[in-house]
Amino acid sequence: MCRRMISIKSKKEIDIMRKAGEIAALVLERLREVIAPGITTIELDRITEELIRENNAIPSFKGYKSFMEGAPDFPGSICASVNNEVIHGIPGLRRLENGDIISIDVGAYYEGFHGDAARTFAVGNITEEARRLIEVTEESFFRGIKKAVPGNRIVDISAEIQAYVESNGFSVVRDFVGHGIGREMHELPQIPNYKTRERGPRIQSGMTLAIEPMVNQGKPDVTMLDNMWTIVTKDGSLSAHYENTIAVTDNGPIILTTLG
Repeated sequence: MCRRMISIKSKKEIDIMRKAGEIAALVLERLREVIAPGITTIELDRITEELIRENNAIPSFKGYKSFMEGAPDFPGSICASVNNEVIHGIPGLRRLENGDIISIDVGAYYEGFHGDAARTFAVGNITEEARRLIEVTEESFFRGIKKAVPGNRIVDISAEIQAYVESNGFSVVRDFVGHGIGREMHELPQIPNYKTRERGPRIQSGMTLAIEPMVNQGKPDVTMLDNMWTIVTKDGSLSAHYENTIAVTDNGPIILTTLG
């Protein structure tokens, strides 16, 4: 659940969040090395939890409570979403196959603060269209954060992401959005990946935001599986996800979920 007010972080708090972010980035780099045909998503989850705990942090997602009544707590340390799965894929015995794409979303909780990041990886040899989907999703993030400067509004980030994605023939998911982050995984403000009528709050120095384009190869419509967590594209098309936690400063945005 989002905190009711937007939290402005101090330099000390942002420094702690940078450490949480580094742990999340470390996980994604490690998984990049091991993702290959034949590995199971539960093995990726095991590697993640071990690495997070080795770095004196806690997996943010494990045991996370759903906003939906009757849904189980999330069982994994990562969300492992394959092919047409958009977000919240549950790690299990599924073995990755050559030609798959897999989106890994990971959170690390360190000294009272969260870091949150996601990447979509190729499994073996993928189609050129799948590769382009991954590349456009990543680039849309970087286009969006150029607008994450004091004085702009949240909608400026949203509009930039949407314009770039749609100019490349893909669509942005509208049912799920980015978010503020800090002591809670999900804080205000919400950050849609598409332009809304509401301009959203004015961006201020000290805001910490998880900006996360979710981009579909086909139409933007999605649906939820019976496990009450995993979101998939309605038309069965591929989906990609790219996310970083950033801090807004007077000198521009700083990516916190990066190594070094």
